[in-house]
Amino acid sequence: MAKSSSFSCGHHVVYPAHGIGKIKSIETHEVGGHILEMFVISFEKDRMTLRLPVAKAKTSGLRPVCTTKEMANAINALKKPGRGRRAMWSRRAQEYETKINSGNPVSLAEVVRELYRTANQPDQSYSERQVYQNALTRLAGEIAAVENIETEHAIQKVETILEARSEEHTSELQSPMFIS
Repeated sequence: MAKSSSFSCGHHVVYPAHGIGKIKSIETHEVGGHILEMFVISFEKDRMTLRLPVAKAKTSGLRPVCTTKEMANAINALKKPGRGRRAMWSRRAQEYETKINSGNPVSLAEVVRELYRTANQPDQSYSERQVYQNALTRLAGEIAAVENIETEHAIQKVETILEARSEEHTSELQSPMFIS
């Protein structure tokens, strides 16, 4: 039997393709004549239940929720200036989806940072908003699990950081050094 001690019932986990979930139970099933031990993971946001063989947990990318130090790195990534991107949206969208599906909180923060728009910036296309919302929801879900807060509060926290970063950047551009 596979070792399942690194994950236990009731704990939050991150499954890269779906985000934050909670292990509801560990069950034994017979599949094709083989007895398999499976994690039963509930994804509340998607109203979905995933049964993942314990033996496949590591190769599937299942991981525990990040530590507060790892989350601090993601929050710091939100505060950094965005990279001005000129590549075609389709190429950037692929990069962003890869980052989102990696489940890495720093990568999620980078996507959120790159796609965040203030009220006075140009509107996003529908697909940009969808990618932004997906990354924001995944990042906020993990922040909520790490800090033991509601996801809505985590979203507000992320957007507050992004607004402050945008205001800081705007005031730097209006300083006498940038005005000729």
